[in-house]
Amino acid sequence: MPASCEPSAIFLRYTGLVLDLISPLVVTGNSKIVLLSLDGLAGLPDPQTGKSELETARLPHLNALAARAACGLIRHVAPGITPGSGPGHLGLFGYDPLTYPVGRGVLEALGIEFDLRPDDVAARGNFCTVDAHGLISDRRAGRITTETCMRLTDRLRGIRLPGVEVFVEPVKEHRFALVLRGGGLGGRLSETDPQALGKAPLPVRALDPGSERTAGLANTFVEESHRRLAEAAPANMVLLRGFDQLPQLPRFPDVFRLRAAAIAAYPMYRGLARLVGMEVLKTGATFADEIGTLRQHWEAYDFFFVHYKDTDKAGEDGDFDAKVDALERFDAFVPEIQALGPDVLVVTGDHASPAVLAGHGWQPVPVVLWSRYCGADPVSTFSERACAAGSLGVLAAQHLMPLVMANALRLTKFGA
Repeated sequence: MPASCEPSAIFLRYTGLVLDLISPLVVTGNSKIVLLSLDGLAGLPDPQTGKSELETARLPHLNALAARAACGLIRHVAPGITPGSGPGHLGLFGYDPLTYPVGRGVLEALGIEFDLRPDDVAARGNFCTVDAHGLISDRRAGRITTETCMRLTDRLRGIRLPGVEVFVEPVKEHRFALVLRGGGLGGRLSETDPQALGKAPLPVRALDPGSERTAGLANTFVEESHRRLAEAAPANMVLLRGFDQLPQLPRFPDVFRLRAAAIAAYPMYRGLARLVGMEVLKTGATFADEIGTLRQHWEAYDFFFVHYKDTDKAGEDGDFDAKVDALERFDAFVPEIQALGPDVLVVTGDHASPAVLAGHGWQPVPVVLWSRYCGADPVSTFSERACAAGSLGVLAAQHLMPLVMANALRLTKFGA
């Protein structure tokens, strides 16, 4: 009998050990799975209307999908904990983010195909704007163009630090990757971004004794960057976050026995997929390009992770209307994806980015899981409040992949 959509009690007891539980149960098959991740999907009600971005948007195709699927909410880390995009997506891939923490710097470096080595320390950098008093007035320097980012990283490549090689690589818009290479480095470091305006960048602190020297090197890099960018307004300072060294994670294709492909325009999400062993497909800058890539490679893979960035960008900018527009643009692509004939189709996100917060939120994120074997629940619209009444309940992110695999008929039974 096909496995049910309902999350079983054993999964709920297996926090952190889902990969160990599921791997022996996996069987091969021919089913096709599509996981669509809308970055920063969930929101909060607008004070004027009482409706969230999802409740405001016209989403005929997502609503129709929800009416034929199992719905619920996903919690990515724990109640009240705001996830970053890295742990949020690792959870969707089946990895407990508390068991497999990964710094953002590693993901940015892998996303641009930098040759990251095990002893390197990587950080994600933002060009930002500080005022005459050294206080942050824009954490993203007005979202400068990638071309401007490339020119500014050239200025920083001349920085020399004692005993290490310094690599400064442009990523996209205001983002860059910093990699330190040399002996005796440690990746347990605090970030310089206070995550608020009107405050000065924070000094880097070592979080263990083995990272003391690296903290000093990072602080020297920040000081020298400020000197070299003094006349480069709006991008006249840098913020560093997500320091880490390359971890070793179980490979997604090995655990789930899937030919897995990732389609993402933004580098960091390609880095996430590469870290867990997915094949990263070359694609263009738009979501239309991503769907074209999905169609082009449909026969070659049986699992596709497809990333949509526009919802998060609008939410982080605090632009409610732009996020509504981004949701409606995504909805228009749903029929094209359904026309490919996936056996399992999942729509969810890696975290909330409510426009009223202008940043990431701790709120759970809606999820829709469709297959021939799911059955429908009472939910008929795709929104936070509607999906809260769905049959999946509130699901830990790492428990999604077992449900996906069950509905793809790729799991055998547990026990005699």
